[in-house]
Amino acid sequence: MSGNSQCSPSPQGHHAKALNADVFTMDYGVEVERISQWIRRTLSSTLHKRGVVVAISGGIDSSACAALAVKALGPKKVYGLLLPERDSQGTSSVRGKQLAEHLGIGYEQHDIAPALEALGCYRQRDEAIRRVVPAYSEHWKSKIAIAGGLEGGISYFRLIVQGPDGKQQDVRLSLSEYLQVVAATNYKQRVRKTVEYFHADRLNYAVTGTPNRLEYDQGFFVRNGDGSADLKPIAHLYKTQVYAIARHLKLPESVLAAVPTTDTYSLPQGQDEFYFALPYAQMDLALWALNQGHSAGELAASIGITEAQAQRVLDDIQSKRRTTRTLHCVAELVEPVLHHMDTINVTAPPPAHSP
Repeated sequence: MSGNSQCSPSPQGHHAKALNADVFTMDYGVEVERISQWIRRTLSSTLHKRGVVVAISGGIDSSACAALAVKALGPKKVYGLLLPERDSQGTSSVRGKQLAEHLGIGYEQHDIAPALEALGCYRQRDEAIRRVVPAYSEHWKSKIAIAGGLEGGISYFRLIVQGPDGKQQDVRLSLSEYLQVVAATNYKQRVRKTVEYFHADRLNYAVTGTPNRLEYDQGFFVRNGDGSADLKPIAHLYKTQVYAIARHLKLPESVLAAVPTTDTYSLPQGQDEFYFALPYAQMDLALWALNQGHSAGELAASIGITEAQAQRVLDDIQSKRRTTRTLHCVAELVEPVLHHMDTINVTAPPPAHSP
């Protein structure tokens, strides 16, 4: 369940600031210290753990979380995991190692491909793809992309495959094939989380979740996969703010320059291709605009799209909130059992304000 901490600037009426990237500005030194204090307090008073495990993908979110953990606890109480598999981009592990060595933390690399192979992850994915593209084989590459929503139609998913000759095919996916491909690829997030909790258990550490605010709000995570964690230190921060904190913490340039990807499919895939209607910087502004009560017209003028398109983006945010609500919920019970735990305690301090 999410806490009620909000780190975006407190609204002074929704026209107090122009709708641009400046709305995300804050005193990042103050915010880093606030998060650091929260991590220490959460570990000692709530979770009763000695340190944290962080799965490092080489992306900005996990890198920022690892750096914040080091700031809060020191490098000896942070353990990094690099968890590549067959479809991971090679640069992900390279950046992950650079980050771990930059921070001075202990880490290890664990290839999860054999476990995924044994579970049938790749086989079941490929079976679904072959029902659409019969020639598809293990030597091909693939990804899923979303289409239709911003243009006013019903959103649908496309399968893009590339043969050994480099030629690509782009076909529309039916619901059954889409669900099987996603279900199979979700093995990746769930196996990674199993490895994370093994190390957390052996070290008496807590597992760190790494979603930013956009991902957390919009349900861009796998239940009992990357959505599972003991603490989520950047879930209140827009991705634009995560990049700014990473720069403030002087993380390696290779991390700061990394383009957000899912790193899940064998073809390169941006998050905006697979899930979001727009690139992250525009999506951040759209989410902020919705939260602060700005109109579709104001959003359109800010990010350079039509008012109709902006309204579709805002509607899509609301739709994703509805459809992914259960990802944030605990299991349903017939009646309350542990009455003293029915209400989730929020441990976050009061929100910081921008200067």
